Amino acid sequence: MKANLGRKLSNLAAALSVVATAFAVGSGGAPPVAASTGGCQLNSAHGQIQHVINIQFDNTHFNRDNPNVPSDLEQMPNLLNFIESNGTLLTNHHTPLISHTATDILTSFTGVYGDNMGVPVSNSFRYFNPDGTTNTGVSFAYWTDPIFDPATSTPTDHNFNMLTAGGKNAPAPWVPYTRAGCNVGQVATANTVLENIATDIPTVFGAGSPQAAEVASNPGQAFADFVGIGVHCGQGSSLCSTANGGEPDNLPDEPGGYTGYTGLFGHKYVAPQISPSGPMTDLDGNVIQDPQHRIGFPGFDGMAAKVSLSYVASMQEHGIPITYAYISDAHDNHPTGPAYGPGQAGYVAALKAYDTAFGQFFTRLANDGINKSNTLFVFTADEGDHFVGGAPSPAGCDGVNTPCTYSQIGEINANLAGLLATERGNTTPFKVHSDDAPTVYITGNPARDAAVTRTLAHDMSALTAVNPITGNTDTIAQFFADPVEMRILHMVTAD
Repeated sequence: MKANLGRKLSNLAAALSVVATAFAVGSGGAPPVAASTGGCQLNSAHGQIQHVINIQFDNTHFNRDNPNVPSDLEQMPNLLNFIESNGTLLTNHHTPLISHTATDILTSFTGVYGDNMGVPVSNSFRYFNPDGTTNTGVSFAYWTDPIFDPATSTPTDHNFNMLTAGGKNAPAPWVPYTRAGCNVGQVATANTVLENIATDIPTVFGAGSPQAAEVASNPGQAFADFVGIGVHCGQGSSLCSTANGGEPDNLPDEPGGYTGYTGLFGHKYVAPQISPSGPMTDLDGNVIQDPQHRIGFPGFDGMAAKVSLSYVASMQEHGIPITYAYISDAHDNHPTGPAYGPGQAGYVAALKAYDTAFGQFFTRLANDGINKSNTLFVFTADEGDHFVGGAPSPAGCDGVNTPCTYSQIGEINANLAGLLATERGNTTPFKVHSDDAPTVYITGNPARDAAVTRTLAHDMSALTAVNPITGNTDTIAQFFADPVEMRILHMVTAD
């Protein structure tokens, strides 16, 4: 069971109400000559849409975290002006629970909550073993993967990670496009590309494949070669041919069947098709590589706007008219951390770089004839986390003209088991998923109305801790949900 018995607590650092922002830019005006779309037939309402560009931000805000500091979008005027001048800006969108990357992005892609696509808890979860103990599962795994447990090659739960309420592999979001003859590019987008070199490689390439041999001999290069970038091709497309490194695009439970389709999995196979004249470069002309200078996928934290948008533009220019892309958050000091506060110099610099990249991106697309007349643009964001930290210095800083600094910044963590033992004398064994609505897994998986469960919940509700930022003594648990309420919240899966 991924999430059978559980209690939802609010982390001291958590915001209970989170806002994601979605933007759509539709068609209008006379369509110019655009990049080739091959045999893609989208059949839009007025027959104009030939391209779809979906950009998924990580934690990017329209609203301000600090009233004196311009918001993320305000600091990216090239993007904000493009949206407001050409389309509709919606700012009242909310994430599902749990508010974290995998669940939020997969909900966006599938249009259903976690109970109907298998990932209601992220970016990791736990599953129960037959003996009542639990193991870790990772929410990020390729679409047709079984549960990915990094601690063992023989997990006791063999179900698909992406799972319908009926226990089948969830319908894949690229299928409506590929059935319409469209090639679909995926740039670091959750579970539509390979996410790891453990379970994903044998799932897609086979356990005895050359790719598996590369994983064994050079895992760092294998990650750069095979993870993070992919193309799902329309039937018969030469782009995903065997000669180009194409593999069968297997979807065993796809409604209506799905045979004869192929895909390219990894930068190693995609890059030569979208950058045939040389190595793939970002929008500034730098060769795309990981922090260890291995050419290939730079890692999910390395998907800055100039990198992600370069993949998108190159795909659109080379016969891939449907593209979905992820952009790393700007509020972390990638790849090492820590997080920035609003108006901090590194945060402002990152947003400035993102803004520059969007200016380059829109200019390049316009030169390709890809614009609002023939393209559906969608910009959205996951999570919507709020800043946790102390007051900035100097008072009244705006970040842009006067940089802000912080002496206290970042989420507050607590030892839940330790607090229970010292404050309540309760030593019931359990595991907890650290997040803003963490799932609690009680060893033995007792019933929701068992005495051990009820006592643990009551004791958790009474816990307090001193907040090191405010100095206040806070009650750390604000809301609870047992499995009945979790089911109402779309958080209980078929397994």
